[in-house]
Amino acid sequence: MTAKDGPVDEPVWIGIDVGTQSVRAQAVTAGGDVVGNGSAPLESTRAAGGRHEQDPELWWHALGVAAHRATSGLRPELIRAAALCATSGTILLTDDRNRALTDALMYDDARAETEAALVQETGAEIWHKLGHTMQRSWALPKVLWLLHSGTVETRTARVAHQSDHLAGRLVGHRVAADSSHALKTGYDSVEGRWPEEVIDRLEVPVSALPEVVVPGALLGRVDASGAEHTGLPEGLPVVAGMTDGCAAQIAAGALLPGDWNSVLGTTLVLKGVTEGLLRDPSGVMYSHRHPDGGWMPGGASSVGAGALTDRFPRHDLGALDAAAIDHEHVKGVAYPLSGKGERFPFLRPDAEAFETGVFTGKVDRYAALLHGVAYIERLCLEHVARLGAPVRTVSLTGGATRSRYWSQIRADVLRMPLRVPSHTEPSFGMAVLAAARDPNTPSSSVAEAARRMVRVREVVEPRDETADLFESGYRRMVAELDRRGYLTPPSDERQNL
Repeated sequence: MTAKDGPVDEPVWIGIDVGTQSVRAQAVTAGGDVVGNGSAPLESTRAAGGRHEQDPELWWHALGVAAHRATSGLRPELIRAAALCATSGTILLTDDRNRALTDALMYDDARAETEAALVQETGAEIWHKLGHTMQRSWALPKVLWLLHSGTVETRTARVAHQSDHLAGRLVGHRVAADSSHALKTGYDSVEGRWPEEVIDRLEVPVSALPEVVVPGALLGRVDASGAEHTGLPEGLPVVAGMTDGCAAQIAAGALLPGDWNSVLGTTLVLKGVTEGLLRDPSGVMYSHRHPDGGWMPGGASSVGAGALTDRFPRHDLGALDAAAIDHEHVKGVAYPLSGKGERFPFLRPDAEAFETGVFTGKVDRYAALLHGVAYIERLCLEHVARLGAPVRTVSLTGGATRSRYWSQIRADVLRMPLRVPSHTEPSFGMAVLAAARDPNTPSSSVAEAARRMVRVREVVEPRDETADLFESGYRRMVAELDRRGYLTPPSDERQNL
């Protein structure tokens, strides 16, 4: 559904998404109408060794701009509650007043390789119980790196996720982390606690870790400073959010067992719903608690639209997208990895992007990247199926849904109909969560709120005439990944599984 014309005279809820390249905010009604949009760009610093950092002060500035734009013209008394999502595994250290002491180590920062091995070995029993392994881009290894870097006084430093740091600035005090963002920091979502026996052995002060609450719990209310900075009304309830992948899943309405959502932006994130905890012996999947009960398993790949901008900087990607329609019979295969190292559907820190076969030119290579992302998406879903999880429906969210042709390729490769919601942004999912957990109204399940607010824009059906073409391309991709050894963990990774 599109934004309404004219003045808004009904309650709205605010969803905020702190992404890699921008902060986005939306104001959404109970019927799913978006009546306010705002965004502001972000910049990153990347360096050798897989380092990726952002300045938390830039987040705060961008949040203020985006929120002001989203709420401009709305009557303050109609704004009911807000929720915020952020990138999974992004971490920083603050003081006890929530002031940033370090830059943030981003979700894909890969510097903590040594620390990841130590964390995995120290907590192997617990990580096995939870059904995942501790990867070098996850938050807990990066917390160790920050604490060992010698740049802060570790006795007084506090661990903060991107989401709780910003929520704390909105309400004027440190707040609890939600269990979704805390998962990659080692939170035991089965028992609902920090595994202190592991944390102690790692010499991380337990006092440095935030309290953890369930998504939707009240964190606080916007204070005068937060209101002035953002335009949100003073006293507005701020409820705990979830990671951006979970937020996009809520935006898709993929909230019942067997529902899966594929978020394709800079990278590819696959999220689904199962009744029981899905344990993955390979360790590449992990499970969040579902706000309504049950589990939300998923995995995050390093392939995605980022590979397009990496390979074709300063190009008109829209023009290349249109031209790629005539290059479906490309003979080459391109593995569309952004940066080095893969996390899902296989764990290979040494994986690198590659091209193989014959290409006739620039558009041929671009088309191969579009196909390659869809091939890895299929490999992810086949991994899910091998673990015994049902796949009943698949929805598409993320920036890539702006390309109707790319969505068609994905349906063709997956050989199933794909649902595209009217609003695919994680910020929309956070507005749904805020509506479901609004402390001013009787609580409803998130699934019930999604049924009221989420609409399907289109169902993309697979084309029969492309079945053999893309099946052949998929088999060539799998064969090349296998030839390079990427589908078999290296010996040191096998020891950690």
